[in-house]
Amino acid sequence: MGQEEDKSPESPVEDIDLEDSGTPFEKKSLLINKEIDANGMGTYQWYIWFLCGFGYLLDLLWAQAFGLVLGPLGQEFGFGDDQSGNISVSFSAGLTAGAFVWGVLVDIIGRKWAFNLTCLCAAVFGMGLGGANSYNTFLVLTAFTGFGIGGNIPIDTTICLEFIPQNKRFMLALLSIFQPIGVVITSVFAYAYIPNYSCVPDFSQKDALPSCRAVPAGQPCCGKDNNYGWRYLMFTLGSITIAVFFARSIVFNFQESPKFLVYRGDDKKAIQVLEHIAKKNKRTCGVTLADFEQLNDPRKEDAGEVSWQNKLYAELQRYRSLVDSPTMLRVTILVWLTYAFDFWGFTLAGTFLPKILAVKNSAINLTLRDTYRSYIAIYTPGIVGVVTGAMMYRVPLIGRKLAMMISSGLMGASIFIFSSVNSQASNIGLNVMEYFFQSMFNAVLYGWTPEVFAAPIRGTACGVAAFWGRLFSILAPLTAQSFLTAGGKLSADGDGINNILYLAGGLTLGCVITTGLLPNKMLGQQSL
Repeated sequence: MGQEEDKSPESPVEDIDLEDSGTPFEKKSLLINKEIDANGMGTYQWYIWFLCGFGYLLDLLWAQAFGLVLGPLGQEFGFGDDQSGNISVSFSAGLTAGAFVWGVLVDIIGRKWAFNLTCLCAAVFGMGLGGANSYNTFLVLTAFTGFGIGGNIPIDTTICLEFIPQNKRFMLALLSIFQPIGVVITSVFAYAYIPNYSCVPDFSQKDALPSCRAVPAGQPCCGKDNNYGWRYLMFTLGSITIAVFFARSIVFNFQESPKFLVYRGDDKKAIQVLEHIAKKNKRTCGVTLADFEQLNDPRKEDAGEVSWQNKLYAELQRYRSLVDSPTMLRVTILVWLTYAFDFWGFTLAGTFLPKILAVKNSAINLTLRDTYRSYIAIYTPGIVGVVTGAMMYRVPLIGRKLAMMISSGLMGASIFIFSSVNSQASNIGLNVMEYFFQSMFNAVLYGWTPEVFAAPIRGTACGVAAFWGRLFSILAPLTAQSFLTAGGKLSADGDGINNILYLAGGLTLGCVITTGLLPNKMLGQQSL
């Protein structure tokens, strides 16, 4: 062990004294970190980064889709704006269950199975959305699609963190660049389908064609035959999700996380994974099974077979690490609150801003085609927002904490200003500002969260944080619907729009407080 340390003057073991208090897992994790660092951003790391990025892409690919199809869907199925939030509730319910279930399972069954099954679930039910013939069927399929999507971010951040070098952790934040790309892809397809294959007059106009379910037979109405645009969009997004599943499960030979294997006691398999990664990167692995064996605790090796009670106790001890010190308790609670405020605010924005923009644009005589073209212009700068957030990792005077405070504050401010103006320039400009800073904030938040939790609890911690966020996403549309009367419609001159925007902006500003209270010493330390 001493000779191994001498080979690298920058070995993490030299910086952290684990002789007395370090567990065998912690020591082996540092050796794994050293080996992963030696690979740099090799071929295997880039494959992992892109495949995890596709999970991020699917997250907002689908979330954006439900906001964009809300108008034509309501026009065909005949539900009012006071019921429009049910789609977001169903999707968020699925996301909530998925974030919790997959987040916990990833630390039990392993990264590999969870990595692929989440995508398969979303692909199957997402494709079925295009064939829905009733609102209730659409809501059920939406929930199951959300269940698959819900596990993506906690799993993908966990996997990516455990395979990339310590000095490239800004790449975690840069994963979020795939989210605005997903939003732009959805917006481009929506622009191609919905204005061309929707009922006329469309949902944004005051004399919109009524649903065939609400008028006697024989009268002009909006039904499946003249409203295929949103269905084409669902089929297209389902096909993209299937393609991602095949890329993850068949095209790429994904290996289980070595840190997960070490924690589960399979040192031999962990070394095989490290050797596979090194071979893929055309180098020789610098860690051997003998190195791991030197770090084992002889007392535990001589203890014989471990009882199921002790195994259960050890499993529960993992969860205790979330609150085993005042600092960790503070961090855990603040992370949960940040996710709750963030998801609550941007769910309101993602669900209602597309339709609010369509209604406000219609009031100044802009067509539905103009509105859907505006979505592309609004969401594309989000890519730059993610890059800006990732760059903050390397700016000492700003860093993660200040970046999150500034971006969440400006995101909330843009929503408040949007509520008070209505012109083509302001509608586009303020929505660009909102999505730019939303992308920047989430890039830093999603990248930092897995850093602060150790590998044995990392997937669970990220999953539970996402669970709280998704749970409050369910409340978002329900609270927004309360501002609308039964059967009511959003109108540019009504109070409903402004009330929804005030709520979204206020909740987003809550993130300024929660991130401002985070302890500085937890930002940027080495991950185990």
